Amino acid sequence: MQEKFTLPFTSDFEKDVYLGLTKFPKQLSSKYFYDAKGDRLFQEIMAMPTYYLTNCEFEILENHKSEICNYFKNGTESFDLIELGAGDGKKTKILLENLVRIQARFTYLPIDISTNALEKLKISLKEELPELKVDPIQGTYFESIKTLCRTTKRKKILLFLGSNIGNLLHPQAIEFLKGIRDLMNEEDLFFVGFDQKKHPKTVLDAYNDHEGVTEKFNKNLLVRINEELDANFVLDKFIHWEVYDPESGTAKSYLVSTEEQNVTIDKLDLNVSFKAWETIHTEISQKYDSEIVDWLCQKAGLEVLQEFEDPKKMYKNYILKRATK
Repeated sequence: MQEKFTLPFTSDFEKDVYLGLTKFPKQLSSKYFYDAKGDRLFQEIMAMPTYYLTNCEFEILENHKSEICNYFKNGTESFDLIELGAGDGKKTKILLENLVRIQARFTYLPIDISTNALEKLKISLKEELPELKVDPIQGTYFESIKTLCRTTKRKKILLFLGSNIGNLLHPQAIEFLKGIRDLMNEEDLFFVGFDQKKHPKTVLDAYNDHEGVTEKFNKNLLVRINEELDANFVLDKFIHWEVYDPESGTAKSYLVSTEEQNVTIDKLDLNVSFKAWETIHTEISQKYDSEIVDWLCQKAGLEVLQEFEDPKKMYKNYILKRATK
């Protein structure tokens, strides 16, 4: 029987790995995909033709940038543009360039858990948009926004692109949206992407590419545990597996042990046993339709101000505000 780990955790990563691998069924948080190597792999994924989400959102932002930016700028002298999970900012730059062009008075505050991603973003923006005011923030979403709320009273435009809200099941998404609503004033806006339900094979192909990049991305979690927590995961003893339920709109990613094995994580003084074909759940990617989005917003005290759709009707971006009722 595994002895209870009593030493203090020195990071959230240690704590979450320990708790996730001692649960049944086992799980690891997708937020830990993103170290320097994970960032590079995700850029490769976004560039792949099967990962339709990137191009769909690009088209929406490019086709509707003027209307979107006018919503952001309307009725205020200045505002803060706060992006949750900014990454490389490639899509956001469409909006940033247009806001600079129309001489909007704003500061861009990208929030990301990855210091590596923020550093690269800051450097690229300094080269491409030197007149832009940028203040990167490393950390978690809500703690970072709470800190901003204490230091500024300006209008806030919150961005959450890439359908990252899809990493949450509906109950957790409602709590997330409630948290966003509680941090919003009446004039604030929340601009968020929701990937739409579509042909199941299109969804599966997006997260299970034949080139194996998504598999490397998921397995990078195990690489991180090996390198940072002195573990001995053998990557070839796990396969990446994707499933999609078109009824619920839930896609799930797993790492599956191909044999009975034991893994030691020295830094946690932990031994993890796997049965053959036992899983580690690594990610949820939820898909939506208009009725579900309206329901989520109603439960969270938000309302849809405007929505934008790509030409293939695969993806939507919504502008949300606090509900008036």
